[in-house]
Amino acid sequence: MRTKRIVTLSIIVIALLIVLGSALYTVKETEQVVITQFGRPVGSPVTKAGLHLKVPFIQMVNYFEKRLLEWDGSPDQVPTSDKKYIWTDCFARWKIVDPLLFMQSVSTETEAMARLDNIVDAATRDLITNNLLIEVVRSSNREIEISEEEKELLALEEIEVEISLGREQITREILKQASVLVPQYGIELVDVRIKRINYVEEVRQKVYERMISERQRIAAQYRSEGRGKRAEVEGEKEKELQRIGSEAYRKAQEIIGKADGEAVLIYANAYNRDPEFYSFLRTLESYRITMDNSSWLLLTTESEYLKYLKNR
Repeated sequence: MRTKRIVTLSIIVIALLIVLGSALYTVKETEQVVITQFGRPVGSPVTKAGLHLKVPFIQMVNYFEKRLLEWDGSPDQVPTSDKKYIWTDCFARWKIVDPLLFMQSVSTETEAMARLDNIVDAATRDLITNNLLIEVVRSSNREIEISEEEKELLALEEIEVEISLGREQITREILKQASVLVPQYGIELVDVRIKRINYVEEVRQKVYERMISERQRIAAQYRSEGRGKRAEVEGEKEKELQRIGSEAYRKAQEIIGKADGEAVLIYANAYNRDPEFYSFLRTLESYRITMDNSSWLLLTTESEYLKYLKNR
């Protein structure tokens, strides 16, 4: 009997725990809750963090994010008012401010993202098609230091155009237009930004070709200037070499002339001291130069040239 009471009491306790576990739910600081009963919302959304009660088994807890959520759109091809076709890539931050309306209108974050795709893309297209490309690229009229070649290269004919809105103001207008439509889904659009702008493939290819052509032109100009500078340096080098050579030749001739003069003076002094000995040396030297084993010289014994050989 006692055992039956213990089993019965245990069953009751377990059942109470199950019922209590089904009746209690926790809401985190980053969450908000909508309670539904048989698929229909019951009461107001629960946004306060903590432990809460609901009817067990009958009511269901639907959690929704309270923090900022990220929307990252797909790149879209948009023409500007000056007929420049560009790719725009935007992103946004949004949050659920009315979880009940959010659940009734879009139910899930995925569906909300799809609605934002249509709303933000439409606002972006509307603003960009009504403005010049330079308005979307720049945010102020700050002077840009850019050469005429670079301006032509980048196709920035509008570089001198006065900016009336600018990129920052255009993104604010996109946010303003899109924010009018999103409250019907229980969400708030916090911010919209343009992440990237680029030419479409056809235009981008032409821009790349122009960039390559311009860089080749600049490279050819640098090469031409380099060749001219090289010719100038080589001309200066040749001029300097000729000057150095002329100076060296002049000095060499001066030294040779001075040496020849000294040699003549020495020879003259030697000749004046002993003319006969000088004549003897010069004659012997002429013998050595003119006579060898393969030379023949026919002279009479009366020849003055052989006087030293006869008197040996």
